[in-house]
Amino acid sequence: MKLRPIISLALVAIFAALSVRAEQKYDPGASDTEIKIGHTNPYSGPASAYGTIGRSEAAYFRMLNEQGGVNGRKINFISLDDAYSPPKTVEQVRKLVEEEQVLFLFQTLGTPPNSAIHKYMNAKKIPQLFVSTGATKWGDPEHFPWTMGWQPNYQTEMHIYAKYLLQNKRDAKIAVLYQNDDYGKDYLKGLRDGLGDRAQKMIVSEVSYEVTDPTVDSQIVTLQSTGADTLFIVATPKFAAQAIRKTSDIGWKPLTFLNTVSSSVASTLQPAGLEKSVGIITVLFLKDPTDPQWNTDPAIKQWRAWMEKYYPDGDLRDGLNVFGYAAAQTIAQVLKQCGNVLTRENVMRQAANLKDLEIGVLLPGIKINTSPTDYFPIDQVQLARFDGKRWVLFGEVIGR
Repeated sequence: MKLRPIISLALVAIFAALSVRAEQKYDPGASDTEIKIGHTNPYSGPASAYGTIGRSEAAYFRMLNEQGGVNGRKINFISLDDAYSPPKTVEQVRKLVEEEQVLFLFQTLGTPPNSAIHKYMNAKKIPQLFVSTGATKWGDPEHFPWTMGWQPNYQTEMHIYAKYLLQNKRDAKIAVLYQNDDYGKDYLKGLRDGLGDRAQKMIVSEVSYEVTDPTVDSQIVTLQSTGADTLFIVATPKFAAQAIRKTSDIGWKPLTFLNTVSSSVASTLQPAGLEKSVGIITVLFLKDPTDPQWNTDPAIKQWRAWMEKYYPDGDLRDGLNVFGYAAAQTIAQVLKQCGNVLTRENVMRQAANLKDLEIGVLLPGIKINTSPTDYFPIDQVQLARFDGKRWVLFGEVIGR
């Protein structure tokens, strides 16, 4: 008779263990101890300034692992160099998916590289999450349910600039420098759409460059010759810095708009020349680490302490390191919500179920929200103007 309570307790323990085991579901890349995440980044090549994003994300995962991982599982972040070359991206992603068998891709960088793997990832039904590009195509759950963006989309960004011009400089003569691929053309469409029926009159010249070009100096000279008084620079940091520098060197002083993906003071404006960047307008959605107004901000103070410990070689002036830190926090939240069901389907489900997620380094008032029909996690920004030392925010937070 005395054995019955012991046996009963033992049976309860067994059934509880079996219940936990039944609740655990894994796809390739996940186990009781590990979550494999795949990533590609241009650590070399014409867009190598973005390499620091991948390094900052790796540093964040190192911190998580030191703290015990996510739900007790360590992150195995496998990051490969694709040199911003779409054929190389395809090769590296196939390796990540078919050899490494990652659970999903995270923050693969660049519009052309992601375009090259877009259909492949959706055919494989493997999440292509929080891609590091703002092309509008990443928010199409109806046709590409396994791909999701993260940052504000490019067309919305251009709509905001267009609205600013229509309100403040309606007779502007606009010249556009853009990268000749899906990335540049997405921005260009956004500008035309934003200007509406005034686009044909206001845009006087559009000149493209190739990522293989050594410089964009000749393009800037061509754009100046049109008599334009407003310049849009749609370029990655290397070419954006060249454009800013050349514009100043030839004595051209247009009202200049710089796309947000090249707004880093350390990666773009400093190489261009801070004094040559005065007056440039962009949009921001993250706190700028060079802005003294954030010096006592708890989130930026925490970010600086994290940088010093986990990414000491990283530049504390580079907003791209804030970008990587925030993106990594977002995917960590998705994995927390997954619990013990680490299937690709559930990862995607949880990514599409983020509700008012607050990331401290986002600008005040900006929160992350997604749904099965909304694949644009961040859709709010604020205009900013460079004063020679920092970006100065103006106006209100604007949503799409």
